[in-house]
Amino acid sequence: MSFTLQPMNPEAYRRDTRRITLIIISVFVLLAMLFSTLAVQLFGQPGGDNFRLNLGGVLLGVLLTITLVRFKLWALPWMAPAVYGWRLKRSLMSITNVMHHVTAGVAAENPAALRLQRFYHLGVTQMHQLDGNSSALSQMVHEIDQHKARLETLGIPTEFDTLEPEWLAQVRQIPV
Repeated sequence: MSFTLQPMNPEAYRRDTRRITLIIISVFVLLAMLFSTLAVQLFGQPGGDNFRLNLGGVLLGVLLTITLVRFKLWALPWMAPAVYGWRLKRSLMSITNVMHHVTAGVAAENPAALRLQRFYHLGVTQMHQLDGNSSALSQMVHEIDQHKARLETLGIPTEFDTLEPEWLAQVRQIPV
């Protein structure tokens, strides 16, 4: 599945994802407390060791929270910033997983590898901006600029915003 970079305001993104995190943590805490309390009330012994029942309630709260987030909340509009951040990081990880092929392909001037490297640089730049991590980004600026100049020299466009799955498939075929 392809992924497209979208322009986002970093401050709004951080504000929204903090709010989303607090909502999900609150849902988890409420569910864990509810199930733990119910388990102790229904199956517990007064003055007895109810640790297993409490732990079971917390684990059930975790499972239900994960299920609720993934199958109910994920598609809601207010979750969009968190979903986008998750998809951005997953897309970057898919490139990181084949980075040894990408590096070999860039050295051989393979067009798919060159495009993947550029998308990776654009994605990492956005991720660091959204996360407010300017120090990590500043360490990559020279590498990013060098690669962009190389693409320009080769006549390959430098501004694109979509990760194409076929690039990953093509790069996996490059011998390391």
